[in-house]
Amino acid sequence: MRSPAPPGTASPGRRAFLLLGAAGLATACAPSSRAPRERAPEPTSAPSAPPTSAPPDPPATAPAAPTREEVVARYAGVAPTAFGLDVLGVVNRLPTQERVVALTFDACGGARGSGYDAALIDTLRTTGTPATLFLNQRWILVHPDLAAELAADPLFELANHGTVHLPLSVRGAAAYGITGTTDPGAVFDEISGNRRTLTELTGVAPRFFRSGTAHYDDVAVRIAGDIGETVVNFDVNGDAGATFGPREVTAALGSVSAGSIVIGHMNQPSGGTAAGVAAALPRLTGDGFRFARLSEHL
Repeated sequence: MRSPAPPGTASPGRRAFLLLGAAGLATACAPSSRAPRERAPEPTSAPSAPPTSAPPDPPATAPAAPTREEVVARYAGVAPTAFGLDVLGVVNRLPTQERVVALTFDACGGARGSGYDAALIDTLRTTGTPATLFLNQRWILVHPDLAAELAADPLFELANHGTVHLPLSVRGAAAYGITGTTDPGAVFDEISGNRRTLTELTGVAPRFFRSGTAHYDDVAVRIAGDIGETVVNFDVNGDAGATFGPREVTAALGSVSAGSIVIGHMNQPSGGTAAGVAAALPRLTGDGFRFARLSEHL
């Protein structure tokens, strides 16, 4: 499924525990070798027991994610006020003034989107360029071995691209002719179905979510946050749903600025993404940019 055509520059998005312990100290005193001339008075009460160490505070833990039933009850009747690419709670840029860029690539799955752009991944590996990969559950089910290989590669982090690649809405709002989720329960299912798959794959629950078409209403974004995932979009559309040719991809990446998040696709090997990224990377590094996974700044 194609991601949106270039929306232009979106507005910036909005957003250690200490383990304490006490240590006890015990001292001892050796008796004198000579008897005292006068016996000291016997103590009238038993000596105080030496202090003991206080048990350490337990480590902080994240609150448990709500159940489907809890989400349905919590958001029953709550009406959204906005729907689109950039609504309250969606992160479109990294919160940094450094010349850092986050490259993100979607693997959408489905009949027309289950390919694998090996050339793109090889370029990222050869150049040591980190990236965040948003995998849809359908793509993972088609490529379980590739998904496991990517999960094991420390250059990449995996993120949630939904279960069946729908716009995220509590009222069925559509984007590009695709009807979105229809109620809070369906929003929960679209996020949590693939959340379970990615957790089983990596051993860690995914932190970031991007919907099919990258469209949301503000209530759906709140539900994602309750479940434990931050909704991340982009401010630079790198390949327009893998429809750009190599030169267009290179030109799009040339528009990045400090803190940009770039969206591209890794499931359309016939597109211009791989060649365009390969041409853009040395130009960007030459201009002083470096690349980071989302989790390094969010």
